[in-house]
Amino acid sequence: MHNVRAKYASADGKHARMAAGRVDGGFRYAYADDLIEFGFYDIGHKFMTRKQIDCTQRNDRVYEPSRREFVSSCVVAGTAAALCSADASAQDESAIPIIDSHIHFFDPNRPQGAPYTGPPGVPTEPSFPPRYRKLAVPLGVVGAIKVEASPWVEDNLWALQVCQTDEMIVGVVGNLQPEKPEFVEYLDRFAKDPLFRGIRYGNLWGYDLSQQLDNPTFVSGLKRLADADLVLDSANPNIKFLQAIVRTTDLVPDLRIVVDHLPNLEPTQQTLAEYNQLLDEIRDRPNVFVKLSSVIHPVNGKISKELSPYENRLDTLMQVFGEDRVIFGSDWPNSDGVASIDEVFGVVKQYFAKKPRSVAEKYFWKNSIRAYKWTKRTPNQPSIS
Repeated sequence: MHNVRAKYASADGKHARMAAGRVDGGFRYAYADDLIEFGFYDIGHKFMTRKQIDCTQRNDRVYEPSRREFVSSCVVAGTAAALCSADASAQDESAIPIIDSHIHFFDPNRPQGAPYTGPPGVPTEPSFPPRYRKLAVPLGVVGAIKVEASPWVEDNLWALQVCQTDEMIVGVVGNLQPEKPEFVEYLDRFAKDPLFRGIRYGNLWGYDLSQQLDNPTFVSGLKRLADADLVLDSANPNIKFLQAIVRTTDLVPDLRIVVDHLPNLEPTQQTLAEYNQLLDEIRDRPNVFVKLSSVIHPVNGKISKELSPYENRLDTLMQVFGEDRVIFGSDWPNSDGVASIDEVFGVVKQYFAKKPRSVAEKYFWKNSIRAYKWTKRTPNQPSIS
């Protein structure tokens, strides 16, 4: 018979600071230390009843159950535990933890606004760790990496300050321009923060990775990035972009590179041969990792929430890059433009459910450690022993 105990977190001290990820008014989460899995939800490696979660989301406050409600819920949970087989419990315990390596934070309500405020057609609202946490934790996320959503240099500090408030966030990918004379100064400054994991540079914000590779100052900046043991994230994929990735690795072979959103690239009949050739060339460069992100995207003008339209593309990328170089990322909240976060997770969970557990673990968290070398901030975040 299972023991059923509940110990609600106090509203003070270190525990409260960990529990109540607050930014800009924020959102407070109630935690329980050791509730049984039946009828409760895992929120930040703790447990809440559905009524607590709903009340918290509506009122931005912790729901405190009455004594009768609490005792009743414990009785129900204990009875369910006695009647159900051990398989259900074992299944929960064996769930693969997820590190979401691609999310975005921004605040359109700042006096200066923000250069990116979410996908077109979706209501604009601030994106902060508490908003992400309440969506992602029920899906199995225990950590996340915030990727730049602004070319403003001051937003590197803004992002680090925001992410410092919530221990769920294990890394920040910033936005610095290696061709600029002040790059080295900025890089040295931000690299002192262990949350800072690298920069993103590709063809966003008017940048042109391909063109800058002819600039010795830019290449020197990438070498400084590699010397600092940091990462170059890069987006968005097209044929010219993939050519630039190959050239980048030739010029700076020690630099770890993460290619964002590669499943989103649908080659045409005219570009298919070159696409396949470039994938083969990137495959032979072991420091390049690939995010199997932006999986849900338009195919032949249609967006499906099912796996089938994307499965062949995922099979191709898995065959080319293997299990050791693919990484999960949701692209939230940019992904809201095509699907809900549940649907984004659902497609890749369905795909990797067909793979051995060891392969799924590499995709959902282990490879992100190899690429980003992030450091865990909470006990429920996994590590490679």
